[in-house]
Amino acid sequence: MPRRNSPAAGAAKAPAGIVGLDESVIKKDIGDDTSSLGHLQLQQQRQTLYYLRLIEHEMPKLVAYRKPFVSPSPSTPLVVRSISYGGEEHPAMVKRVIVAPVSRLPLKSSAAIHKFKLLAGPRWTPQPPPNAGIDHNEAGGEHGYIKISCEDFPKPAMNLKWASDALDRLIAEANDAQDTFADVPLDTRHLEAKTRKARKGDHVYGRKGVRPTLRDFPKEWLPAPKTTSSNSPSAS
Repeated sequence: MPRRNSPAAGAAKAPAGIVGLDESVIKKDIGDDTSSLGHLQLQQQRQTLYYLRLIEHEMPKLVAYRKPFVSPSPSTPLVVRSISYGGEEHPAMVKRVIVAPVSRLPLKSSAAIHKFKLLAGPRWTPQPPPNAGIDHNEAGGEHGYIKISCEDFPKPAMNLKWASDALDRLIAEANDAQDTFADVPLDTRHLEAKTRKARKGDHVYGRKGVRPTLRDFPKEWLPAPKTTSSNSPSAS
């Protein structure tokens, strides 16, 4: 048979070493506290209230640091992109990527622009790269864009410095008029390979980047319209 605890056994006992303590004033632990999950929910609610107080009382103070937007000048055509993981350590956090429209770079002539595209190789694209911060409809993209990235050094500033120096060397070499490479055609194999890999309809050879539509359907293949005969008997 199961044992029953007597009232004397369940009563709290006075700690050892304390003289003259009345055991009747010591309350028995009846287990009325919440569970561990309840404490976790309370902690989450406290954290939410903490950030709500910050939004209510501290966010309005940021108005003092507000600055009007100033569009970038032609002397600063570079767009620098970085990656952040919200404070968590990640190897990609030191990577820096620079994107710039070719038409806004200090190239002296059209021959220098052509040579610059040849030297850039697969880093040149006619459209702005994804996540570059440049819209397709922005002005200055008539000669395409160049993208240079670096993540070989341990510090972000070192990677940005290397990418910036590489762009400066490309510009200096493109402006060198000793050999313009005017007889060398522009290599677009990297663009064609990217299009074939996407397989969105433009990868079929012979289309030249233009998808066929109903307007391209040969009219001579259409069936001849049926003409109603005037001598056909009318329905009774």
